[in-house]
Amino acid sequence: MATAPLAAGRDQLCVLTCGSVDDGKSTLIGRLLLDASLVLDDHLAALTRDSKTHGTVTGGLDPALLVDGLEAEREQGITIDVAYRYFGTPRRRFIVADTPGHKDYTRNMVTGASTSDLAILLVDAEKGLLEQTRRHAFLCSLLGIRHFVLAVNKMDLIGFDERRFQVIAEAFALFAGRFVGCSIVAIPTAALHGDNVVRRSARMPWYRGPALLEYLETVVVDDRPGAALRLPVQYVNRPNANFRGYAGTVASGTLHKGLEIVIARTGVRSRVARIVTMDGELDGAAASDAVTVVLNDAVDVSRGDIISSPDNRPQRADAFAAHVVWMADVPLLPGRNYLLKAGAQSIGAMVTELKYRIDVDNFDHLAAKELHLNEIAFANIATAEPICFDPYDENRETGGFILIDRHSNATVGAGLIRFGLRRAANTYFQSFEVTKAARARLNAQKPALMWFTGLSGAGKSTIADQLEKKLHTLGKHTFVLDGDNIRHGLNRDLGFTEADRVENIRRVAEVAKLFVEAGLITLVAFISPFRAEREMARELVAPGEFIEIFVDTPLEVCERRDPKGLYKKARRGELRNFTGLDSPYEPPINPELVLDALKESPSDLADRIIDFMHRRGMLS
Repeated sequence: MATAPLAAGRDQLCVLTCGSVDDGKSTLIGRLLLDASLVLDDHLAALTRDSKTHGTVTGGLDPALLVDGLEAEREQGITIDVAYRYFGTPRRRFIVADTPGHKDYTRNMVTGASTSDLAILLVDAEKGLLEQTRRHAFLCSLLGIRHFVLAVNKMDLIGFDERRFQVIAEAFALFAGRFVGCSIVAIPTAALHGDNVVRRSARMPWYRGPALLEYLETVVVDDRPGAALRLPVQYVNRPNANFRGYAGTVASGTLHKGLEIVIARTGVRSRVARIVTMDGELDGAAASDAVTVVLNDAVDVSRGDIISSPDNRPQRADAFAAHVVWMADVPLLPGRNYLLKAGAQSIGAMVTELKYRIDVDNFDHLAAKELHLNEIAFANIATAEPICFDPYDENRETGGFILIDRHSNATVGAGLIRFGLRRAANTYFQSFEVTKAARARLNAQKPALMWFTGLSGAGKSTIADQLEKKLHTLGKHTFVLDGDNIRHGLNRDLGFTEADRVENIRRVAEVAKLFVEAGLITLVAFISPFRAEREMARELVAPGEFIEIFVDTPLEVCERRDPKGLYKKARRGELRNFTGLDSPYEPPINPELVLDALKESPSDLADRIIDFMHRRGMLS
């Protein structure tokens, strides 16, 4: 591996510390601050007090406490959150992101790595390279970090053994050999005592390389090609009729007055008239500057748009390939609807295909139907509408995204866009003159999607059958999509795993949407156990067209009925992933209708639905 060139002058370096649990990340940064005399007197006094109550060092200062600020971190002796430290030496300014090593907090490590130029990867000299060490190194490479310091720490615990250091350094160089364009410098350290942290250690005379701080002060990392202008619009500033500005932080490139720009989404061109900040107007702005841009023309610009260079616009597509890092206990399931946030753009999205999962030990590509906590995959993703982006390798700011659970609002995944899919740019919606409204008028009815959900044996299909007969008597045009019937044809290739259940409902929802487009009252009778998929179906049709009907029959009643003998098979272990027993059912939170099949007959319940449809103006 090549060694990075050295720098001159006082610039800024963003550094990540990572590695496995208890390898000494916080201790290393704390010792660096102490030995470089970068700790204020009052902080040093507080460290002295805290070391007596929270420290893990007998009879001395615990440098880790300078970084581990959370009470829970001090109690457990580990880093949980990302701790940022800002300091400077005469040669350079630093931002250090100290990230957690525990696998449960991988999302925090990804957050820190996404803005870092260099990674200090710590390894316990006694333990050597661990799975989490390799995972963090691989994630750093994925996230665009090209410079690594391999800090082989706790050398004092192995008697400063040069051979052990060389074995670990060579093993990491072999592992990282497939990282593209990376430089690696291995430094043996004993962070607790300061060996090779700020000054070279006399206890390791065999090591002739730089101390850690010496290397950090001089390494050159600004080796990426110049990026084109990208200004994601965070806010349209319109305080009065005389001012319209577009506020955001310049992600890359430069701005100046008179510069010709283009709105990436629309392709409309204009020129920069003014660059406004809280401190007054500027003639120009560069990456990381927060500005409000006023254009010469009144053009269509909204939150989420990207102002860019006319000769180098971002790509725009509704499907792309990306690496995805999963950060939730609940697995990622292809076909499930998530919220994708890329910069200021937020839009519905789903993973359409998991191409493969990556084994971080050997980089093997493994087949996968779902993705679990801390796993990494290469996947195809589709968005509800086209978004503007750059490949992550070209621009971190416009090539990354997060996936958000639509119900809990929790961040569940992070992604790095690699390339747009060609088919996304070559497929278009075809317009026809006969519309849904025209078909509805011909049928003399309002189309609707009546979605029955509930446990197996709850009575969904029976009630749907009764409802269709009554609607048919009223002269209405209907069609029933039933779970068992669909699995004999369209979905015969699907099983009953969570991933297959999600795909089952995705396909049915798309078919139901087509029936609604045809102007029909469409009745769907599926267990549909997951709220996310029912919400996805709701969003496919127009507001007011989706009616969620929860057939609320208790599990014990459904099991007693057992019309198909499925509960008995499941209890005997002959049927796995059975909803209500060993696979979850998520009841609707706010359905349009709740039916109690124990108190009323299927015919009476169908009458209740028809009454509801009359009240909603769905039946004339």
